[in-house]
Amino acid sequence: MRKSLTIIQDSLDPKTVVFLGDLFDGGREWLPPGTSGSDPRWRNYGEDYWVKEYKRFGNIFFNEWSRRARAGLHPDHRKILAGLPGNHDLGLGSGIKIPVRRRFNAFFGDGNRIDVIGNHTFVSLDTVSLSAKRQQDSATGRQGEGSNHEIWGPVDEFLGNLRSEKRRVLDRAVRMQNNQVENDLMFHHVVDTRDPHVSKSVHTASKYEGSMPSVLLTHVPLYRAKDTACGPLRERSPPSTKPGKDGEYLEKDPGNAIRVEYGFQYQNVLTPDISKEIIDKVGDIQMVFSGDDHDYCEVLHRGYTSPSGGIREITVKAFSWAMGVRRPGFLLLSLWNPLDERDRAVDRSSEDQDASSAKQQQHRTLQTHLCLLPNQLTIFIRYLFLLVITLFALLVRAARARNDTNSHVPKTNMNGHVLPFTPKSKSTTPPPYHNSSTASANQSHTNGLAIRSTAGRIRVTSPYSSPGTTTNDRTTKNYSGVPLHDDPLDERWGRGRSHDEDDDRSKRKGTVESQLGRVWREFRTSLLIVGLPVAIWWIYLAGKY
Repeated sequence: MRKSLTIIQDSLDPKTVVFLGDLFDGGREWLPPGTSGSDPRWRNYGEDYWVKEYKRFGNIFFNEWSRRARAGLHPDHRKILAGLPGNHDLGLGSGIKIPVRRRFNAFFGDGNRIDVIGNHTFVSLDTVSLSAKRQQDSATGRQGEGSNHEIWGPVDEFLGNLRSEKRRVLDRAVRMQNNQVENDLMFHHVVDTRDPHVSKSVHTASKYEGSMPSVLLTHVPLYRAKDTACGPLRERSPPSTKPGKDGEYLEKDPGNAIRVEYGFQYQNVLTPDISKEIIDKVGDIQMVFSGDDHDYCEVLHRGYTSPSGGIREITVKAFSWAMGVRRPGFLLLSLWNPLDERDRAVDRSSEDQDASSAKQQQHRTLQTHLCLLPNQLTIFIRYLFLLVITLFALLVRAARARNDTNSHVPKTNMNGHVLPFTPKSKSTTPPPYHNSSTASANQSHTNGLAIRSTAGRIRVTSPYSSPGTTTNDRTTKNYSGVPLHDDPLDERWGRGRSHDEDDDRSKRKGTVESQLGRVWREFRTSLLIVGLPVAIWWIYLAGKY
């Protein structure tokens, strides 16, 4: 999100950034000290964890916003409005705890406020607290106008004084544009602060008689009829039918609509009574922006009176991809409502302007455009896929490099000799039988040694030899395919294998291990050569953005 905000500021240069609530995931559960909670799962989370998350939010948004201001890259009068609470920040209705709301307002500001941006009056309204009106009080069990007054009372008071407060804010904004004194002038005389009319005797009356289009900011969307379609830009549930010949979609589409329902600490839309009360008290509403749903939804409320024939409401997409949408986004808002020398809107200054043209001009003062951020989950999947392919390619390269190295080494025979030898004959004919006495006689004749007589020796038969076989002359019953030694003890104690066979097995085992070792060393070296530049480049990009 930090990188997305950096790119947005570099490319779009917004003058104002507005958040529509749900700044925290569990702000309503991370309770201040001395506040009791009903869910035991959040006992280990408290004030310290909330402050930690607040610092994280500030590092992502506030620090990046102020960094560019310190660098002098933007003019003055830039704003970032984050005081509008959501149900994940405070709770909803009668479930809101007063210490939690006080903490949120202390760090982010009051959720009920008026701001003049682009000659439009932006009215932020804490509708999650206002939803407690006419709900059952969880402490007393009462239900009606008097229940939960501590929760919804400040919001209702703000709505009651909204028109006069809006006039004062507009007067201040116009004076600032005309390079006049910003604040209201004060009378230079001593007043008693206990006087109930001190505010009237101190501040001068407002001089601005004009008006500016109002834009309502609320976390919970306004009430709409069940199955009201949200339009083709909704991601999770696009329209079930194609547009007609006039390019319009169906007004009723259950799959494409925001479900009108409520539950524990959430409510998808406001009640009809509260929605009508807000529209009547704010007045002259040209556009409504809401949150809570995490996905885009655009609705035209034809049932509410408006100069343009209906109030257009846009539910803005979530800025984080972890909120149930694959393509997060934000709404780009362009405002154009210049004032003439009499501080009146230019588009309304013509006396001969007909009503239809006035409606069109009023609609042109505000335009919106949905901007989508990259599909972060798909990017991660592609990164993982490319990582697997890269590791596989490096492993194949390491194996091929080992084979190329072995191709330059002269091959050896089974006995380990480098030079070739004449192959031995593989005759299966058994060796000729020689009498021991004859062999001894020939050997003595050759070497000149004395002949040892064996005539008096007793010939003993081995208990393990087969019939017809003696241990002295090694006579066998059948030479064809039968080893000369058929002693079972030879296999038991390893006497039947030659030393050359053991050496060959150990050499083959050592050769396999050495080949795997060469493959691993080559793979490790290749991975270091490829991965080190990639890591350095990633660190550079992470520090830059």
